[in-house]
Amino acid sequence: MAAYAATATYFESGLNEGRRIRERNEELLAKQPLRRRGTRTPEFFFARHFDNTRLVKAPDPVRVREMRLFSAAIAVLFSLVMVYGLQHFYAIEGGYRVESEKQAVEQLREENRQLRLSEAQLSQPERIDTMARHLGLTEPAPGQVIHPDARSEAGAPVLARMTPPQAPMQ
Repeated sequence: MAAYAATATYFESGLNEGRRIRERNEELLAKQPLRRRGTRTPEFFFARHFDNTRLVKAPDPVRVREMRLFSAAIAVLFSLVMVYGLQHFYAIEGGYRVESEKQAVEQLREENRQLRLSEAQLSQPERIDTMARHLGLTEPAPGQVIHPDARSEAGAPVLARMTPPQAPMQ
């Protein structure tokens, strides 16, 4: 409870802001430890400007060779990692392509099965006969049907006849 009483807000103390800051700085300065001579030493930082324009860097051939070897090793390692990554990517892409083709083949097989089913349903003789009767068609008379491979009789009427063209004589 005593610590709470020692700290007062701006409104409780009735001090202006500048005086309050000054008192706070004095309190902090009093808490700082004293140096060997018994006095506080303030710390100041000064910016130093150095003129390095006249300095010349001496070449170090050993360091240059080490850096070239290191760069070459890193380049080889990077190339190997890239080749491995590219092969891995192509393998994954090939797997996806194979899966896609398998799905396409399966879809085509299912479509073929559906088409065969529909062909079997549409070519049923009973269905065709029922549809023909609804359209008003009847069974043909015995002399109406002419088979293309059957030989025609001499007195029967001919609907159409194909005669092979005669080769020109030379």
